Amino acid sequence: MDGALYASINGLARYSDRSNDFFEFFANYGLYLLIVLLVAIWFWPGSRTQRNVRQWAVINATAAASIALGINQVIIRIWDRPRPFMEHPAIMLLTPSRDPSFPSDHATFAFGVAVALVLALRRVGIAALLLAALISFARVYTGEHYVSDVIGGAFIATMVAYVIHWSRPYVEPVIEPPLRLARRLHLA
Repeated sequence: MDGALYASINGLARYSDRSNDFFEFFANYGLYLLIVLLVAIWFWPGSRTQRNVRQWAVINATAAASIALGINQVIIRIWDRPRPFMEHPAIMLLTPSRDPSFPSDHATFAFGVAVALVLALRRVGIAALLLAALISFARVYTGEHYVSDVIGGAFIATMVAYVIHWSRPYVEPVIEPPLRLARRLHLA
């Protein structure tokens, strides 16, 4: 079933160069848009209370994405799943990657950031979730991943984002002193 779903989504690439360019952009550069969003949230002006909420959202998003990507590295060493284009006919729109397919690092990063933002900043987080879904779909559309690869990455990232969110009271005493220093140096 995963192969058939992959073939039907990747098969859409044969119909429109404009769509291909759109999905290639998000498959390649969507993560950079999320990074720009995090930087903008970090430095966005406002009251100290508003900035504190936003900066903790960025800290949580960064931690969630980083830890989830670390979990991915453990998984790919246990299960070396070949990329779908190695086992199925595919329309390749990107330079083929040779690292294991499951879970998708792009989906993991995108959903780690997005879910952490939803938990702290609902409206911005929903926009980030839509971007994460678009990035994940684009990774299948361009031939790089199975649907289960991006769902697996999204699941791992979501679980980690929730754990990070719930653990803030335990982590805050460690993070707050360097954050205060960053504020004094006008870095936060």
